[in-house]
Amino acid sequence: MTTETFWNDIYRRGSPTTSGRPGLALAQFAGPLSPGSALELGCGKGDDAVWLARQGWTVTAVDVSTVALSLATGNAEAAGVAERVRFEAHDLATSFPTGTFGLVAASFLHSPQDWPRAEALIRAAGAVAPGGHLLLVEHASRAPWSWSAEDTRLPTAEETLEAMRLSPDAWRIRCLCPIARLATGPDSQTATVTDNVIFLQRTE
Repeated sequence: MTTETFWNDIYRRGSPTTSGRPGLALAQFAGPLSPGSALELGCGKGDDAVWLARQGWTVTAVDVSTVALSLATGNAEAAGVAERVRFEAHDLATSFPTGTFGLVAASFLHSPQDWPRAEALIRAAGAVAPGGHLLLVEHASRAPWSWSAEDTRLPTAEETLEAMRLSPDAWRIRCLCPIARLATGPDSQTATVTDNVIFLQRTE
């Protein structure tokens, strides 16, 4: 099964509606930034991309799932920000959007499939313009409804940063920390989970 087929099936089985709210970490860390150009990797149904556009960003939002991109396009149109968001289909294992951006964001860019995640994150860092920011949000704990095995070991923020092999001279660490949030599952169940935040600024 291809990556696109896998994620298309996931989105077809899920609800087409969205919360209409940005991710907690995105709002917290990107909210104070001056808007410019943004790239979101793994945009899903488009809530974060729509929020960024509403803050004044010009957004390129990508996902491997064409079903998700269709839902995200409708989300942007309903929010009245379609002219500020460009949606692109990319399998980040094989293709990547062109250009550099003032903000590159990726939230929960995990997959049960085997794929070169570290290499995709390295390319994400390479798409940050000088003076711009990279915001990565990762699962640091397993939600009770997760499809991952109970003994799954998730990387720490420090381990993810080390795997990206970034030059310390070219990046300033703004935050390398865990944060807690209340998550909602597919059947409206809730649980407090922990996320890792990697928030960096490119200095050169």
